[in-house]
Amino acid sequence: MTLSELGWTPPFAEHFEPFREQGLAPGRVARQERQRYLVCGEQGELAAEVAGRLRHEARSRRDLPAVGDWVALDARPAEGTATIHTVLPRQSAFVRKIAGGHTEEQVVAANVDVVFLVSGLDHEFSLRRLERYLTLVWESGAAPVVVLNKADLCPDVEARVREAEAVALGVPILAVSAAGNQGLDALRGHVTSGHTAALLGSSGVGKSTIINRLLGRDVLEVAPVREDDSRGRHTTTHRELIPLPDGGLVIDTPGMRELQLWADGHGLEHAFDDIAELAARCRFRDCAHSGEPGCAVQQALADGTLDVARWHSYLKLQRELRHLERRKDQKARLAEEGKWKKIAQWQRAREKQRRKEGLW
Repeated sequence: MTLSELGWTPPFAEHFEPFREQGLAPGRVARQERQRYLVCGEQGELAAEVAGRLRHEARSRRDLPAVGDWVALDARPAEGTATIHTVLPRQSAFVRKIAGGHTEEQVVAANVDVVFLVSGLDHEFSLRRLERYLTLVWESGAAPVVVLNKADLCPDVEARVREAEAVALGVPILAVSAAGNQGLDALRGHVTSGHTAALLGSSGVGKSTIINRLLGRDVLEVAPVREDDSRGRHTTTHRELIPLPDGGLVIDTPGMRELQLWADGHGLEHAFDDIAELAARCRFRDCAHSGEPGCAVQQALADGTLDVARWHSYLKLQRELRHLERRKDQKARLAEEGKWKKIAQWQRAREKQRRKEGLW
């Protein structure tokens, strides 16, 4: 594939120019498995590793390469290997908080133009989960498309579509059946040559089956889901950038059982812009929407214009973001204290050495 077919654009070329002068080559990360990478570029596919300096200077996981990233690398095509020296600035990045108690971010996919949010029209269907995904996609800079898979298993597809439209305002909603190969032409229309789409969703929603249908052959492993709760096992174990035969690329991702927010609030306001519009009509600018006179939000809840479950979902995500900000501030404060502690220890050690040498 050429660089343009891989998604190379003038902004990337402009950022890369200083590295070209250093004799480095551009490449795009196609696969990541722990600390090993597969990079595609003008030299073909190369097995790559991150340079020690880049790994040492990385302040967090976000500074290290992720699938979809464009990188500057020292390519050794004769050996089939390369060393990644720099990650070029991202045009978009789908980021989540890593699972567990650590306050750290994880880039799931980078430089994505459109994100297919895949949900199963079976027991897995959840509007609240969809709102959470939409918040992160709007934060990423990519455009969301909601894909309601397994339409063949749903007795009332139109009702489900209307429910999704009520929370994914202005977002395309596609009802498809990957197993039956129905409705997938609409997906293909969102992934043209040089553009990248990522598929996100829980295990068992059919992401790998959708990609197999787009490829026209069974490349990715699929597995049946449990009948009682429609849960599936992880058939995708790593992220991978896959070229489509008609142009464009897709990023397959492992199913996410836990999706913790990592955002600054912009994505939340975009995902819930109906609530933001209501809040702008309140009589008081600092309205807390908890009983103040002239509150447009409370009025909408009272007359049924705003769904109570959606309002509670908004408040829950808002609380998560506030908690995240406090955790991030605490982490930054501890890091700063640790830095000055090390400086003080170095100064004391230096003074002790100078006294020992009789210089003081």
